[in-house]
This record gives sequence, C-alpha cells and structure tokens, in this order.
Amino acid sequence: MSQSIKIAIIGDYNFTYNSHHATNLALDHAGHFLDIEINYYWIKLQEASQLSSNQLKVYDGIWISPGPYKNEFFLGGIIDFLIQQSLPVFITGDGYKLLIDVLIARNNLNSKGEKLISDNLIEGQTFEQIEILPHSKELIQLYNNHNAIELTSSRFSLYPKVISYLTDEFINIEAYNQFEEVEVVSLINKDFFLACGFCPQISSTREIPHPLIYTFVKACMIYKTK
Repeated sequence: MSQSIKIAIIGDYNFTYNSHHATNLALDHAGHFLDIEINYYWIKLQEASQLSSNQLKVYDGIWISPGPYKNEFFLGGIIDFLIQQSLPVFITGDGYKLLIDVLIARNNLNSKGEKLISDNLIEGQTFEQIEILPHSKELIQLYNNHNAIELTSSRFSLYPKVISYLTDEFINIEAYNQFEEVEVVSLINKDFFLACGFCPQISSTREIPHPLIYTFVKACMIYKTK
C-alpha cells in the first residue's frame, strides 16, 4: 500500500448497531479495493462539537454515521460547521434529515415555522428495502454495475417548494427512490459533500465494495494531495 488516509467517523458508536459495525467494514472493503490504508476513528458527537478547523486538518475526510444520536442538537451544529470547511464529507442514514434541517435554518426557509420535512417514515430500527433511481450523470455511472436495491432505516419526505428552492441554490439531487422522494443529495460548489438517507455500508462487501463509499474514499485521497 503506497498511501494512507485518516477519516473521522462522527457518531455515538454502539457495537450492537449493525449500521455502525458495517461502517467500519465498508471502509475496510474500500481500502482493500483501492489498495490504500484507511485509518478511521470514531468521535462522539459531544467531542466532535468542540473540534476546531485546525483540529480537523489531521483528517482527510469526515463520515457522519447513522444514528441513533444522543444529542441531535450537537450534530446539527457539527454539520453546520462542516458546510463551512473544504474537506470531503459523507453522511449516511438519519443525518441526511439533519443536513436538510441545517440548510433550511441557514437560509431562513421556514420563517412561518411550518413542517417542511417529514418524520422518519420507517418505524423503529428495522431495515427496509428501497430502490435507488440515480438522477445525476455521476450516480448513473456509479450504479451502472451495482444493485439499485439498498437497505434503510430512515426515509423522509421533503416539502416540494423546499426541494425547488434548495436545488436552485444549494444542492444537487443525485438520486430519488421508488416513492419519488429525494434520496441522495450533494452540496453545490463542494468537491465532495454527499448525503443519503439509506445505509450503503450495509450492502458493501469485500468482493463488491459499495461505489458511494469508495468514491468518498477516493475524494479523501485527492484532498490529502492538495
């Protein structure tokens, strides 16, 4: 292995959660696929909320893990802070909703206090299958040889006017699901800031690493060389 990178995984790690264990494994899969050493470190939300820009410089990328989260307020602040940074950011699971919440708040899109994004449409911590319908050229290419069926324990519906406003100014829609809901977004004017409501790490294997995850890792590799 000729290169190594450091990734911070922000979340309240619990070894009993399949999605947390799968996050570690998926990075191992990507490292094997790309022939790179990936050193990853879990950072609790409370600790991550106190990180400065200088402290972030030791990492080549940030992965916001799926929940549950002990304090969503901390995570909202962390996401807001990361939007202002330049390093690659990858969000999977219910952190996707908090990203949308942050964008709504940052841009004063809810002055009337309306409910612009639904609660989780999947009850409990069970996983359900969803079909990913790639929208962008990049996602179409990534899913060209990958199964479009993913597993998720979080699904959200966005108010159409919010989608329209955000896509005009702040986000690119990368993929929908079979319910015509936005499922994957990226931030405009960012080299890599991607969020998806499902958990791609669940379907990643050593033989077939998930394309979203190794694309994130590749973005971290590029960032390190800048």
